[in-house]
Amino acid sequence: MSADTKFKIAIGADHAGFEYKELLKSFLNGHELKDFGTYSADSVDYPDFAHPVAEAVESGEYNFGILVCGSANGVAITANKHQQVRAAICWQKEIAELARQHNNANIICVPARFVSEALAKEMVTAFLNAAFEGGRHATRVNKMSC
Repeated sequence: MSADTKFKIAIGADHAGFEYKELLKSFLNGHELKDFGTYSADSVDYPDFAHPVAEAVESGEYNFGILVCGSANGVAITANKHQQVRAAICWQKEIAELARQHNNANIICVPARFVSEALAKEMVTAFLNAAFEGGRHATRVNKMSC
């Protein structure tokens, strides 16, 4: 993303992702962020935060979403219940890029227990910088909805 590119980003996490969510909020301070919680490391249920982030992206109010939990599985499964959401679990920078380029993902799911803080930042940057390539990938993405 160029220094001039500003996105509207919905962000949320459960207790296992709280610290990374806070880190990413500081890292992305030039963007318009809406924090859907949680607001502490106290135990919570990830769907309570994944659904509002997914709804914000699905409605078009926000360009992208970031969800963080321990494994990223719970938030990804929850977010992907929304028809216009393509939430991708990412564990490498290249996976984050491909999620945007080939799958037109609009929410990145970060597994806080399995990636470093530095890698989480790299993945989010790569995700936001990548563009959907369309073409044969658009044909495939258009077949995803039920």
